[in-house]
Amino acid sequence: QVQLVESGGGLVETGGSVRLSCKASGRIFSVLPMSWYRQAPGKEREWVARITGVGKKDYADSAKGRFTISRDNAKNMAYLQMNSLKSEDTAVYYCRTFFSGEESWGQGTQVTVSS
Repeated sequence: QVQLVESGGGLVETGGSVRLSCKASGRIFSVLPMSWYRQAPGKEREWVARITGVGKKDYADSAKGRFTISRDNAKNMAYLQMNSLKSEDTAVYYCRTFFSGEESWGQGTQVTVSS
């Protein structure tokens, strides 16, 4: 199973930016689809963005135009650059991947946007 570790969360002001990172274990990272999800207090976990192994990107409507997903296969890293943050972006952010019938999740990183 792939191990994932997120980092980069914290407290940021409305309109600010933050970049989240997700470090993956193993030697197969370049073929893994990587996704970001988030879960706000009292709400269900929701998908935010994904990037395929060849770099194709998709975004939830809430993320389009403000968030950018990227990856560095040489470093086994995925990133989520979040700009123009709003209070409703406050959540725990998780990275996720899927390989050989198994999904893997990181432990999550908290992003709090203060108004």
